[in-house]
Amino acid sequence: MIRKRVLARGEVQGVGFRYHARAQALHLGLVGYARNRQDGSVELEIEGREEPISRMLLWLQTGPRYALVTALEVSDIAAIGESEFQITD
Repeated sequence: MIRKRVLARGEVQGVGFRYHARAQALHLGLVGYARNRQDGSVELEIEGREEPISRMLLWLQTGPRYALVTALEVSDIAAIGESEFQITD
């Protein structure tokens, strides 16, 4: 298992980004969380196998229909063995 921290920047708040990201993560069998940040970005941590994580990162480049992702910052972090994907504020 691997885990990534992702910061999605652009028009990513107020467009259902976290909820669509959760649905995509669940579809891919990933766990972690998504939360809005005060600077207008969305922070995610995603954990799972490498191939589904790669697919999630591709999806995050555009996000849901009304989002406009201008940048993704991705970093490797230690897997922690979570069991679900949460949306937090």
